[in-house]
Amino acid sequence: MDTPIVINNLTKKFGDVIAVNNVSLRIEPHTFLTLLGPSGCGKTTLLRCISGLEDPDEGEIYIGDTLIYSHAKGISVPPGQRELGMVFQNYALWPHMTVYKNMTFALEIQKLPKAEMDKRVKESLEEVKMSGYENRYPREMSGGQQQRIALARMLAYRPKVFLMDEPLSNLDARLRMDMRTELKRLHHISDATTVYVTHDQLEAMTMSTNIAVMKEGVIQQMDTPDMIYHYPANLFVADFIGNPKINLLKGWVSSEDVVDLGKFNIPAYTHRKTGDVVAAFRPEDITIHTEPVEGGVEFSAYSVQPSGADTTIIAHKGDTEIIVKEMGVSKIAMDQKIWLTFNKEAINLYDKATEKLITGS
Repeated sequence: MDTPIVINNLTKKFGDVIAVNNVSLRIEPHTFLTLLGPSGCGKTTLLRCISGLEDPDEGEIYIGDTLIYSHAKGISVPPGQRELGMVFQNYALWPHMTVYKNMTFALEIQKLPKAEMDKRVKESLEEVKMSGYENRYPREMSGGQQQRIALARMLAYRPKVFLMDEPLSNLDARLRMDMRTELKRLHHISDATTVYVTHDQLEAMTMSTNIAVMKEGVIQQMDTPDMIYHYPANLFVADFIGNPKINLLKGWVSSEDVVDLGKFNIPAYTHRKTGDVVAAFRPEDITIHTEPVEGGVEFSAYSVQPSGADTTIIAHKGDTEIIVKEMGVSKIAMDQKIWLTFNKEAINLYDKATEKLITGS
């Protein structure tokens, strides 16, 4: 289904609060776009505007070639006519209906033949690994099973676009991991255009084709997960993405490709930039040494936090703190002297005034 979504200059207000602020974007067909950001950033409001559950105050929305909303032209296609499927955080299953009735409720409105409805229910339940649950009621199933049924209901409807509003947030950690696998597989099988809302960066990074990071109703960066992680467009995106969090240290360009951080210098591509900057580098891009090495900066291991697969080390040099991540169980002891070296290729610089990424272009 070649169904792009195009949003032009969309604004939605609640009283004096601007929830979505002049947003424009194009969601390509077959892609999995995640709207990611902290609570109150406008991601759910934007999704609800696409679905028709909220009417924006300005702008236009196209699904495929169809204009489904235009403030200027007075067009607002009702949600049921937008050919969208939506999965909510709270499952939204009718408690008094069986799984079969929950799944065929919308299909009956479409007046599909019973044989076709039976076929769609069977196929959709197989896709979410819930075959044989047709006669169960929601109260007879776990939260994870109910969410699978909600997904199956959407699949049976066969919409052009999948919309998902934090569908995994009510599940425990193990179930969330399992459901991430299933959602990514379902998107692959259906080849639909998917818009997914979450505040969980792990969900966004593992499932998405593209991520739109939002803050205060504005898209800060829309890009692939790899670009969002390795080349954040500004300091907000850099600080929001990553666990353990990224290291952000203020400094200034002391000479070409050298940044002075006060107590020590680091190598970084300065791209002819001068003046005050913020250096950003991920914990995994720092190497720890137990003996002095060329280019190494002496620190002390303030805290060592093994988690099995990797170890997080908090290193101190005076009042400067740096987070380092080592794979496996580290042999570093607390208060041990260590020397850190920095990967020039992995360091990003940001203009201190504008907070935007400094690049060579």
